[in-house]
Amino acid sequence: MPLNILFIGDVVGSPGRKIVSQALPRLIHAWNLGLVICNAENAAGGSGLTIKCHEELEDAGVDVFTLGDHAYRKDEVFTLFDRSDRLLRAANYASDAPGGESVVVPAKDGTPVGVFTLMGRTFMKPVDDPFRAADRILTELQTQTKVIVVDIHAEATSDKQLLGRYLDGRVSAVLGTHTHVATADEQVLPKGTAYQSDVGMTGPYDSILGRRYDRVLAATLTGVPHHFDVATGDPRLCGALVSIDPASGHALSIRRVNVDQAMTQRLMTGDFSGVNET
Repeated sequence: MPLNILFIGDVVGSPGRKIVSQALPRLIHAWNLGLVICNAENAAGGSGLTIKCHEELEDAGVDVFTLGDHAYRKDEVFTLFDRSDRLLRAANYASDAPGGESVVVPAKDGTPVGVFTLMGRTFMKPVDDPFRAADRILTELQTQTKVIVVDIHAEATSDKQLLGRYLDGRVSAVLGTHTHVATADEQVLPKGTAYQSDVGMTGPYDSILGRRYDRVLAATLTGVPHHFDVATGDPRLCGALVSIDPASGHALSIRRVNVDQAMTQRLMTGDFSGVNET
């Protein structure tokens, strides 16, 4: 029986956390999800992760959390690293950086699933080689499971595409985060790896990448710094739904997920119509 994994794109602030809390428990049922992975590096006020935000998302049904370049923005994340091995920083950070590099967790059917995250190097802060880091992590994970999901947190689409091709056939999915804009290139690569350059943002879409557009516009037009408050309008849960053959670790399908507030309200009343056409 296929293993369905939902990967939730960058959760931004309270609007992102709220729609995850509202929609995810219903989606777990509707899509028979075996595991939920979530990029949560923007969950606390748009930058970083706190204990409270982590608990909200965990209570909603998130099993594994990935981070990116804002991993250490909130001091509470160090306490979270001590509490949970399911919170991951980029595996190509320095070897002595706080936080776990990878994890293997059981899906609901018992299938072991490996997860790790990498950061790109184009237009990003300096990090180690993501390709060599992936090789190193896979040396360990491939002795434990054939189902492996990779979050590539990068600015440049070319970085993500190249990593997808590099890991094709060696992992189940390579899914992009960081840009907050979903791409329309979801596909199963020739050797069986599901791929999407960016799975999109979970948060307010009446915004500039989750921030109030009036604040961003004022700063752009005047050159005067403004605080980029998290916006509130048009919250959506976005990501990728990947179906995987547990025996081979190969992806069977991938599709974009875009659950808006209207669909969330229907889900909360027990109306699942249209959810499988997302």
